[in-house]
Amino acid sequence: MYKILILEDDELFASTVEDFLTDEGFEVDIAIDGEECLELNFKKNYDLYIFDINVPKINGLELLEQLRTSGDNTPSIFLTSYKDKDTLQTAFLNGCDDYLKKPADLDELLLRVKALLKRNKKQFDIIKLSNTLTFNALSKRVYDENDTDLNLSIKMLDLIELFVENRGEIVTKEMIISKLWATNEEYSEGSIRVYINQIKKLFDKDTILNIKGVGYKIEF
Repeated sequence: MYKILILEDDELFASTVEDFLTDEGFEVDIAIDGEECLELNFKKNYDLYIFDINVPKINGLELLEQLRTSGDNTPSIFLTSYKDKDTLQTAFLNGCDDYLKKPADLDELLLRVKALLKRNKKQFDIIKLSNTLTFNALSKRVYDENDTDLNLSIKMLDLIELFVENRGEIVTKEMIISKLWATNEEYSEGSIRVYINQIKKLFDKDTILNIKGVGYKIEF
């Protein structure tokens, strides 16, 4: 099931869109301001964003710019009452994929959602991790043999991505620290081991090797 995150401070309109998309088979979460949107995005991976521009705390334009800067390439649609070319140009420069002017026709929105998801899916780079697991490099998710998202934590997915990018090579502890934690974040040797052990449980035995005093190596 595709997951969609909607940023919209008009709760009645947001609820209408949520009900419509849920009936169409999507899983939908609603954020009423930019900060709540970031919190939801940290907790869950989404397949598509639908953002209003004029929302409290962090507007949609600034929020999408932050997400794109962090490496998040999730496709996005802006729903906006803005009509001036400068705002629309800024939206696309910040990484917007499409937009609809309010009041939006829900059937047209659905067509655009499906078109973006279909277009994006063609770019997926699927990597086989084991006999039962695959890693989608674009959406950065792990799926089982039934194509079910395992909903792993962001740091676990970041670590899997690091191993995939360096498969067959040694991944040092310094590389892991740089990948998983910002420069101002605290970490510990124990936390590294916790994430490594969690990932080891997903793979076949001896897939991840401990290179004593150096780091780890994945072979699949």
